[in-house]
Amino acid sequence: MPVGQSSKKTETIEIRLPPETKAAFMARCQSTRRTASETLRSFIDQDLGGRVQAPRRHGLVWHALAAAVAGLAVGAVAAPSLARTAGSDAAFHRLDRNHDGQLSVEEFRAR
Repeated sequence: MPVGQSSKKTETIEIRLPPETKAAFMARCQSTRRTASETLRSFIDQDLGGRVQAPRRHGLVWHALAAAVAGLAVGAVAAPSLARTAGSDAAFHRLDRNHDGQLSVEEFRAR
C-alpha cells in the first residue's frame, strides 16, 4: 500500500449500549467534531499499541485560521500594486494635462 494512504474500512463491529450511554457518546463526538467511527478507531488503535491517527480538525477555528491565512496571502500579493508613491502621483499629474483624474489616449501619447 502506498505511503500515506490508509486501508479501506470494510469491516464493522456491532456493540450494544444503553440508550443514555449512546446519547452521551454521540454528544461527545459531536462536541469534538469527530465521527463516532473516528473516535472508536482511535481508541482501538491506542488500545492495540499501534499507530494513533491524529484527529481531523474541522472546527470553526480552523476554518477561520485558513481564511485569515488566505486573506493575508491575497493582501501580500495585492498590496504592492495598490501602493502609491509620491513619484507615481507626480508622474500621473504631469500626464493628466486637463486634470480630470483620467488619462486619455491623446494625453498619454503627448508625453
